[in-house]
Amino acid sequence: MGSTFAEKLLARAAGEGVTQAGQIVDAYPNLIMSHAASWRCIRTLEKLGTDKLFDPDRIAMVMDHNSPAYSAKTAGDQKLCREFAASHGIKKFYDVDAGIAHVVLIEEGHVRPGMLLIGTDSHSTIYGALGVAGTGVGFSEVTATWVCGYLWMMVPESIKVVIEGPLSHGVYAKDVMLKLIGELTADGATYCSVEFHGSYVEGLSVSERMTLCNLAMEVGAKFAYVPPDEVTREYLERCGVARDAYEEIFPDSDARYVREVHIDGETLVPQVACPDTVDNVKSIEDVAGTPVNQVFIGSCTNAKYEDLVEAASILRGRHVAPGVRLIVTPASKQVLRRAIDSGVMSVLLDSGALVTNPGCGACAGDGGVMADGEVTLSTANRNFRGRMGSYDSEIYLASPVVAAATAVRGVIADPRDFIALPEGSIA
Repeated sequence: MGSTFAEKLLARAAGEGVTQAGQIVDAYPNLIMSHAASWRCIRTLEKLGTDKLFDPDRIAMVMDHNSPAYSAKTAGDQKLCREFAASHGIKKFYDVDAGIAHVVLIEEGHVRPGMLLIGTDSHSTIYGALGVAGTGVGFSEVTATWVCGYLWMMVPESIKVVIEGPLSHGVYAKDVMLKLIGELTADGATYCSVEFHGSYVEGLSVSERMTLCNLAMEVGAKFAYVPPDEVTREYLERCGVARDAYEEIFPDSDARYVREVHIDGETLVPQVACPDTVDNVKSIEDVAGTPVNQVFIGSCTNAKYEDLVEAASILRGRHVAPGVRLIVTPASKQVLRRAIDSGVMSVLLDSGALVTNPGCGACAGDGGVMADGEVTLSTANRNFRGRMGSYDSEIYLASPVVAAATAVRGVIADPRDFIALPEGSIA
């Protein structure tokens, strides 16, 4: 019996020849990410009574949540992180201007195929877009790994998701994942490594792969994985990563999976996750016409450059409906700069969007919060009650094009009503 991606990667990370699902190993991460709450790790380190780090070059800190600081407490926490990084020689430190940790680290070339990456954010599964085993852990685990260099990990079972394409008109990776989450439910892949395969995945952009792997967390995944290919290599080259700087890992053709799921992209329609859980998923037809007060285009799931381009394709020449707030929060400074240079940002602004600084923004409850009884259509990854303000408010989740169409109509709207069909195609 062959090995899965997770079995092979954790064998490498543990320095062992072979590992099997269920086995516990001492795994040495290649990169340890902590976001704006790095201060918690620093305070935990103080309690351990040591100031020595195993390898500062393996540590990355990004001040993405609550940026810039909105209170004296937050400012003090960020100051502590800056001083700690400077005094310990942590070179991979990105301040409040950089953007969301996941996107920033990928753009900066710190994430490469074959790596094991742990982070203080549950959506660290996003790194699987580049053939990486990324997973979220607690602050105490991150702190212990700062000191020891390794942590205990159980090799997960693996689930194979086969997505056949092409996708139907107006459907994107967000719709694929919402469909999958709805079918598997929120705990359908708990502590499993989810591998994405199929004709749709082959040649898919890195941006859309990031969306797939990011949302894998919402079925409980430990890892998510897209096999590296020429798209991966070309993307890494643009990020300044040489081909000999990483080693790709692929599952064996006879690897064992606990489950195999198939999705037919050609028959898929836009999907929407309804309040108050991500697995409460319905087709766009079932929720179209639901009034909204706010639309949020942001988060590590769907605020990358391609996502903004998709939203702009709907918003160009149109305006946000009266009484609706459209908030756009780019995922990173690089995304913002590119959107400005290409003219995409002008389209968003002309439509009536409020553009905020790069970062987590409303997804982390930092701005864009709702009052009692309000409704938001969001491109983020979670819609739990109270996540964006009042506990007496509601959040729907959808793709950037659904978000843009909704902002124009003032009610949840089908983007296919706005997108011209390719010549020769049939609706």
